[in-house]
Amino acid sequence: MALKYQYRIFKESQRFDQWWVWLMLVAVTLVPVYGMYQQYVLEQPFGDEPMSNGGLVMSFLLILAVDMLFMIIRLRTHINAHQIEMFFFPFKRKVVQWAEVEKAEVVDYGFVGWGIRLFTRYGTVYNIKGSKGLAIQLKSGKKFLIGTQKPNDLIQFLLARDEAQSTPDLP
Repeated sequence: MALKYQYRIFKESQRFDQWWVWLMLVAVTLVPVYGMYQQYVLEQPFGDEPMSNGGLVMSFLLILAVDMLFMIIRLRTHINAHQIEMFFFPFKRKVVQWAEVEKAEVVDYGFVGWGIRLFTRYGTVYNIKGSKGLAIQLKSGKKFLIGTQKPNDLIQFLLARDEAQSTPDLP
């Protein structure tokens, strides 16, 4: 492998930072907060068929847990001359050696939803936002896709890798 490529890496870290996602999460979180205010402070039932005070607190805590999950979720990609590493924190970590890879290409996969998507034409899709990703097909036939916000950098990395693979090492 050419020496120049050996030290080249591709790194990316993504998180849910879309303003409208956070607007929706805040709006949903405020519903039980208002319900608790109305029932605890104003001592009036919240809605036509009010939930118990305990039920409101539990729903608030559940929604707050979902909010916290959105705060900690990260999609980290680290690719070097030896392996592809993807970590969809806190759910899934995947490390694949290049020797196991049949094909790897940057594609526009369209919208399939965000998070971890199973049973797509690209196999399992790991993405946070956007519609571009690294589609990987293993020699075993398994497929998966890692979303990226840096498709051009990833393409350049793959081109440099391909060039290094076809260039013999100098003595």
